[in-house]
Amino acid sequence: MSTSSTNELKFRDSVDLMFNRAASFMDISPKLIEKIRVCNATYTVRFGVKLRGEVHTFTGYRAVHSEHKEPVKGGIRYSLDVNQDEVEALAALMTYKTALVEVPYGGSKGGLCIDPKAWDEEELERITRRFTFELARRDLIHPSLNVPAPDMGTGEREMAWMMDEYRRLNNTNIDNIACVTGKPVHLGGIEGRVEATGRGVQYALQEFFRHNDDKKKASLRGELDGKKIVIQGLGNVGYHAAKFLSEEDGAKIITVIERFGVVRNPKGVNIEKLKQHMLSGEPLADFQGGTVTNPDPTAICDACDILIPAAMEAAINMDNAHSIKAKVIVEAANGPVTAKADKILRDKGVFIIPDMYANAGGVTVSYFEWVKNIGHIRFGRLQRRNQEAKNRELIEALETQGGLKFTKSFKSGFIEGANEIDLVRAGLDDTMRGAYGNIKAALIAKPELEDMRTAAFYVAISDIALHYRSIGL
Repeated sequence: MSTSSTNELKFRDSVDLMFNRAASFMDISPKLIEKIRVCNATYTVRFGVKLRGEVHTFTGYRAVHSEHKEPVKGGIRYSLDVNQDEVEALAALMTYKTALVEVPYGGSKGGLCIDPKAWDEEELERITRRFTFELARRDLIHPSLNVPAPDMGTGEREMAWMMDEYRRLNNTNIDNIACVTGKPVHLGGIEGRVEATGRGVQYALQEFFRHNDDKKKASLRGELDGKKIVIQGLGNVGYHAAKFLSEEDGAKIITVIERFGVVRNPKGVNIEKLKQHMLSGEPLADFQGGTVTNPDPTAICDACDILIPAAMEAAINMDNAHSIKAKVIVEAANGPVTAKADKILRDKGVFIIPDMYANAGGVTVSYFEWVKNIGHIRFGRLQRRNQEAKNRELIEALETQGGLKFTKSFKSGFIEGANEIDLVRAGLDDTMRGAYGNIKAALIAKPELEDMRTAAFYVAISDIALHYRSIGL
């Protein structure tokens, strides 16, 4: 969703404005602040691929924002809207995001200016492999220097192609499958990566509801159960967030906003049923689980407790910010609230859980996948059965010596050791809780920061500045 107001800042300028607001509260030299803010390098590539009897030229980008830690990390998106300013802004957000959630990466981002739906699978594979070659020859895809991941318009399939192409070019590198994350599990991926960003949104909201002072600021009471949610975008992130929040936490998804229409149900939309209907290819208007209307830009302003924009940047801008009725906004997408809209919403008392925290689940689990690839062993392989044996001994001792009796289902659940998905989810939950705590600590130490976004930037900039100072800059 693009902005229509001529006074709206560009995405990159919006990110810089939010960065500068946080930096203004810091005792760091302006020169070091500038070093942290600027994008180190952006590579633009134009390459040709012969398709359908003629040569087609494609333009791609890979921006490296900060190499204070390596490898640098960030997704690759396929979209006709990809441009240099966008990838540089997204690379900057990746730097701050990884610093905030204490993942040892610098920030990067890439994109290919292409409509993936305009090409069949074989053609898209040829284009992806050629793009990978152009990046690899300049070390812009490399397990120890630059590690891409899926983003809008890409997924496990594209990451598998990129990994395979890199592996063919670097067959003597024992860590070659670690050149990308978000791969299929059978090709070195990790359980839980596909759901990771949506799962992280769920954990972020769960953590919010553990803090009564934050609920009070948002004029909310109680728990997640029964809370009314509006979600924009039912792609990978929006689908998983909506599914987990409704099925596991009891929230009601009352409005789902998609490109082809809006689905409303005051009793709660069945997300799995809606997703399967969308995948079937049937018209959205035929969905039976709610009231379906034509695309409606005002649907994002439906009355609700929680609004989750999970589509494009600038979905909430100067044109609609005054009409937003949600009490809490969880930024599942990158940059869904513009800088000027952010000010309007804060003045209205809307509590915003910012993107650099809320959607950090993807890069966190990507880190777990990368560690798995570098270590050449799946999580839980060495300790799972050992833990099961110890748990079994404990239960048996309690029953035989302590006279206690446990149900079969309880014993089965308690004894079973953690598998990879259990460990990934536990690690992600711990990461999201820790990052929220760090943001809260910053707000307590410096109340003038006022809101979570500014505090999140403050925490991230502090971490990066400490690193630069430690190496002598």
